[in-house]
Amino acid sequence: MREKRIGILMGGMSAEREVSVSTGDAIYEALTERGYIATKVFVDRDIDQVLRQEPIDIAFLALHGSYGEDGCIQGLLEILEIPYTGAGVTESALAMDKLKTKELFRLHNVPTPPYYVLESDEIPDLEEHHGSFGYPAFVKPRRQGSSIGAGRAQDIEGLRNCCEEAAQFDDSILVERFIEGREVAVGLLDGRALGAIEIVPQSGVYDYKSKYQKGRSEYHFPARLSPTRYAGVLRIAERAVRAVGAEGATRVDILVSEGENEYVLEVNTLPGMTKTSLLPKIAAGAGYDFGDLCEAILNRASLKLGRRKSAPASCFPESAEAPASETHDAA
Repeated sequence: MREKRIGILMGGMSAEREVSVSTGDAIYEALTERGYIATKVFVDRDIDQVLRQEPIDIAFLALHGSYGEDGCIQGLLEILEIPYTGAGVTESALAMDKLKTKELFRLHNVPTPPYYVLESDEIPDLEEHHGSFGYPAFVKPRRQGSSIGAGRAQDIEGLRNCCEEAAQFDDSILVERFIEGREVAVGLLDGRALGAIEIVPQSGVYDYKSKYQKGRSEYHFPARLSPTRYAGVLRIAERAVRAVGAEGATRVDILVSEGENEYVLEVNTLPGMTKTSLLPKIAAGAGYDFGDLCEAILNRASLKLGRRKSAPASCFPESAEAPASETHDAA
């Protein structure tokens, strides 16, 4: 691996660009300190040209959000035959789409809060769509991360405001029943749980500011749960990752209620990797320092679809035009 040229793909075109740059900087520092040949590759619309002009051997994905975490960049890397970290094309797309993730959870009996989907053009008829769903409700853009555009609503007016905010990031909006409980995140490597951390946000909701502004949240590792319940949370997280089919380093976000219920919110296939992010905190508790974690992720880089031979030339017609007689008949 130390002879390979590692490109750390960072930045991107989503609302999470700033977070991605922080992740990429931390990974770059950790790998270069350990003697790896690493370079920062800032992702924009010309990323295909950049990768052709300055080839890399392995792509370490430090991207978040649309075009980076949703299968798009993974598809490009498969075409260019550049092994990459994280989940494959399909798994990335499924995990990024909160509706499809929930449908998979239901199929695999993974508990998740009740929900419905609202399209942006349905906001004027919000009362009709919401019906007796109740309050409080939690609103999220369907395909977005880092709690961007997310918010809690206590009444119809608040719900409308939250939906309009979410619609700025996605035309499709997920409305969930708000579950009162502890915020717990489980870190996994290759589908095996490393541990669970409890998050206590000052605002009561683990929103964007609580995640990225210093001092807005407290963290407890391991999560303050009974041994039996802690083990159960880890098992549920492993089931959630299997349901999505993700691989590599992942993070599962879970709500643990005061009763006997746990609810999986989502699976993160490219979790934050700054030195203060949740996954590194969990990994540290399992015996991995930040550099160890970066190496573990790097060593799992691969092409998920495998090498496939191009179709032989005989599979393709010499001309796409139909014979004159056939064209005449069709007319």
